[in-house]
Amino acid sequence: MANLTTHFIGISSPNPFWLASAPPTDKATNVNRAFEAGWGGVVWKTLGEEGPPIVNVNGPRYGALLTPDRRLTGFNNIELITDRDLALNLKEITEVKRLWPDRAMVVSLMVPCNEDAWRAILPRVEDTGCDGIELNFGCPHGMSERGMGAAVGQVPEYIQMVTHWCKQYSRLPVIVKLTPNITDIRLPARAAKHGGADAVSLINTINSIMGVDPYSLTMEPSTGGKGSHGGYCGPAVKPIALNMVAEIARDPQTAGLPISGIGGVTTWRDAFDYIALGAGNVQVCTAAMVYGFKIVQEMTDGLSNYMDEMGFTSIEDFRGKAIPSVSDWKYLNLNHISKAVINQDTCIECGRCHIACEDTSHQAITFEKDGKRHFEVKEDECVGCNLCTLVCPVPDCITLRTLAPGETDLRTGKTVLASHADWTTHANNPGRVAA
Repeated sequence: MANLTTHFIGISSPNPFWLASAPPTDKATNVNRAFEAGWGGVVWKTLGEEGPPIVNVNGPRYGALLTPDRRLTGFNNIELITDRDLALNLKEITEVKRLWPDRAMVVSLMVPCNEDAWRAILPRVEDTGCDGIELNFGCPHGMSERGMGAAVGQVPEYIQMVTHWCKQYSRLPVIVKLTPNITDIRLPARAAKHGGADAVSLINTINSIMGVDPYSLTMEPSTGGKGSHGGYCGPAVKPIALNMVAEIARDPQTAGLPISGIGGVTTWRDAFDYIALGAGNVQVCTAAMVYGFKIVQEMTDGLSNYMDEMGFTSIEDFRGKAIPSVSDWKYLNLNHISKAVINQDTCIECGRCHIACEDTSHQAITFEKDGKRHFEVKEDECVGCNLCTLVCPVPDCITLRTLAPGETDLRTGKTVLASHADWTTHANNPGRVAA
């Protein structure tokens, strides 16, 4: 039977599902309820240095991208770090950890980028008995303007410097939370590793504006007629996050660096994607805010059932197994040929495949045959682009068939070869490698 227990950088938890640093982890009341529901760990909402409390707006803090049937695909927030007193947060963290010793308790931190500020807060956090700290180098709004958050996360030298301070002044494992608002995610990840980070977590939220009210002509959401860019998260950011996780996992300079995956985790299937690409656990926020804490039960059940089906006893059995399949475009096999195939027994003749292919692709699907409505792939035009399989409303009605070596590609008239050939050696490549 599947065992979901994880041991991430020395931090044990009964399952790989942690709540991310956000409103759901802002106080003991929330975190206790989360642990009662079954979450394996939490990252306590980001703490700042002692002094005047953080001031949040008293108005809309969230915005959403919804489908026509009001399913949430993207979520935006302008929430700042905790606006509760530091001493109160530390007291509650201590109490919750004592109540739940088997759950992971990581504390997110964000203080000014100077050594004294970090040296002052780290011992106080360590005294709570927490299991680790996460350095919030990702917040894109409200704090970056103060020289914190993404303002640090976008400068590799700062990341390395602060990470080094934290390793110097604390015995706790250090997770560096990376911002996606950067050109190359590998650079801050390398800096975190050079600074001594035990792990990285990603992605934090993406800079975003959700839209404009067509009647007031003001951006949405707004407070008193004005709005601010916020942090974008939810299911829509998952592909971006997966790419960045994979880039770190396959970069020779950071390969093997433990990763906590964040971004759009809503089901066990989402968690699987992150773990298969190298993550040791996942963090969740939006799904909990939309569906409540008990959603973790569906996540754990689903992942456990999948693992039983596959014969996996722990997540280590499949963690990182997909990394070798991630490549740069130039190495893809140009001798591989696919063609779409429509199952006539399950086709409902809606015509969506024809319209998509006819208007925007390769005019490779018929509309009629013998004077009757009929949709069939024209192999002499099909390039195997996969668009028709995506727009078809019937699962598995349209699939791709791989041509076997020796078959003839009707589009080009050439025989399919068994050998591998890619852009690095292609005759059209002016920088090709000589054979």
